[in-house]
Amino acid sequence: MQAYFYLRPSAVRDSTAGRALALETSGGATPAGEAANPHFFNGFLTAPAAAATALLAVADVAAARYYQPNRWPRARPSLDPVVTADGDRLRFESFSGCCGVYARLDVLASGLDGDDVGHGTTNVDINLPLRRALAGLGGLDPLHLALGPDELTVRTFDGEFVEKQVPLPERWLRGFAEAQVLAAGSALRAEVPAAEAAAMLRALPPPTRRSDARTTRWVVPAGHTLRPTSRPAPGAVCLPGPERLLTLRTVLRHATTVRVYAPTAPAEADGTAAVAWEVGLPGMRLTLMISQSASRGFSGEGGVLHDLATGSAAADAERVGELLAWEPRIDVAELSGQAGLPADRVRAALTMLGTSGQIGYDLAEEAYFHRHLPYHVGAAETRNPRVRGARALVADGSVRLDGTLARVGTGDDAHVVRTDETSGQLSCTCFWWAKYRGGRGPCRHVLAVGMVRGTAAAAEATANTARSETAR
Repeated sequence: MQAYFYLRPSAVRDSTAGRALALETSGGATPAGEAANPHFFNGFLTAPAAAATALLAVADVAAARYYQPNRWPRARPSLDPVVTADGDRLRFESFSGCCGVYARLDVLASGLDGDDVGHGTTNVDINLPLRRALAGLGGLDPLHLALGPDELTVRTFDGEFVEKQVPLPERWLRGFAEAQVLAAGSALRAEVPAAEAAAMLRALPPPTRRSDARTTRWVVPAGHTLRPTSRPAPGAVCLPGPERLLTLRTVLRHATTVRVYAPTAPAEADGTAAVAWEVGLPGMRLTLMISQSASRGFSGEGGVLHDLATGSAAADAERVGELLAWEPRIDVAELSGQAGLPADRVRAALTMLGTSGQIGYDLAEEAYFHRHLPYHVGAAETRNPRVRGARALVADGSVRLDGTLARVGTGDDAHVVRTDETSGQLSCTCFWWAKYRGGRGPCRHVLAVGMVRGTAAAAEATANTARSETAR
């Protein structure tokens, strides 16, 4: 359970000075340390109607469960969005209850007019009356935004707080890690006018009671249009469980362009793949990423496992983590120089940090960004049983290398791991590999072989260095 403590409910308030959107914060991290109710911004939203609609879309995702909703009680509590202040922008993030949809609203510097934006991460209260108020906002009147209570509010409401007790499953945290890995491996596939995207969404089939992979569609970018198709085609972009995109319909009336991103890696045998839609708004961007199928959450994708299995990842993550300070854009090359590490090890360290929610990825800027959630990096392995299983196999001496083959396990539990001589990719004879073919990350046997080979390579490199120094 996660406890959120707010001084008062978030609300849209009217006064003689105009409308004000007061978003109340819960405990969070700041440069000065942990804060009970941090304050990050006080000013105006330059596009109030668009901002209200986009913020409501992020809240809608947090309150939704797109897969098998009838299995959960109607009054199921939702998670309040995570907000990160990066000094020049505000990022609002949420996951759906099924962990298959990730939403993020980036309010950029041009979308804000007021005090300097602070630094830190917190949760904001999104309650039912506020949602109704956001849905009713419109017009061109300015909207004041206060993110966090000011000093006067803290004194006035001291001891009169709102408490929410909500379940915070580990798969929600793992979803943050997997989503940033998928985003970092994606590229822009299409850019179309908002009107074209809206027309395509209107043509989607209506939502069903049980969304699954059978509702998968594809679109083929053609100039400034998206041509729908019911099967994979050359250059097509997958829309898995496309009804999950309907959250964007109300936002598109404020949008200018829509960009579609998809992984650069080959799709699975059935042509399915995760996809991200980025809606360009005045001074803002709203990104909606949907998983490979509606029945499949981001939390089980296994994209972080190779980096977690790297022997130096934990130590590198600690070194890199000390250099982060809520940067809106993390420059890997610059971070590599500061940490004294090669770029590939910095990326692996960022993946490691992502398992505790400290790293996100911005598709539009092709860069990582920093956030801070209340989780410890060292606990990453406890949330990934395949890594634990692989380390146990290595510790038991159950990995035996033989050229491009490796035998893992003993007796009836032994499996053969093969290395493709052309691609260098590993495959296994276990049930997990037969079922997913690497589509949900490596099995524990492949991870164990990688660990042993990595240790052997490191030992050989150390020996070569020692021989070179002796020769001198």
